[in-house]
Amino acid sequence: MRKLYLIGIGAGNPDHLTIQAIKALNKVDVFFFMDKGEAKQDLIALRREICERFIENTTYRIVEAADPVRDPSIADYTTRVETWHTQRALIYEQLITSELTKTQTGAFLVWGDPSLYDSTLRIIDQITSRANIPFEFEVIPGITSIQALAASHKITLNGIGESVLITTGRHLSPTLLDTAENTIVMLDGQCSFNKVIDEPLDIFWGAYLGMEQETVASGNLEETASRIETLRSELKEKNGWVMDAYLLRRRTR
Repeated sequence: MRKLYLIGIGAGNPDHLTIQAIKALNKVDVFFFMDKGEAKQDLIALRREICERFIENTTYRIVEAADPVRDPSIADYTTRVETWHTQRALIYEQLITSELTKTQTGAFLVWGDPSLYDSTLRIIDQITSRANIPFEFEVIPGITSIQALAASHKITLNGIGESVLITTGRHLSPTLLDTAENTIVMLDGQCSFNKVIDEPLDIFWGAYLGMEQETVASGNLEETASRIETLRSELKEKNGWVMDAYLLRRRTR
């Protein structure tokens, strides 16, 4: 039976790969890379570097396919994302069918970890539920941007007995911050920390975590927000894309 690996490759540094991930890489016949356009060729290049660096058997193939774009005309966010996932599922299913023989193994190299704010696992579940093509799959965990963020700032994510909340920029609000002492924010393209700038918070921010262009900043949110917003804008202009995450920590004194 065909087999798929969903391999977490860390937040951007090839050294993030685990021994388990390297072992899985060396069992793969075909790697599927989703092309997100010219601006994000760095993401494809890193995946190629990982293959070249860690795979001993060079008979593997790389198959690239264009990643569909979310339809901006769909107003409802959930519907827009679900439609995008369905489009992806059809592409993935076609790739598995046409590029893998019944005895071969394929893989998707997933940024960070497949379980955290990534759609690959959800899409594979869609394909298996359709039951058009039989295959088995295995998930290999990876280092997340959250772990890389904490390491870069040399901090723990929580104090003694404190809770940690992981959310997205869309959901950030003063009310939400009341539910945890430490709030990690991902997928924030709008600098949503400005919505809570009046709260007594410290921010620990990082972009391109683990990569050569990694940039971090930290401090009192009210004093640091504008500098981070400027940094983020400059980095996106320079590189054509930006991925960042940050921790908001409530000050107790």
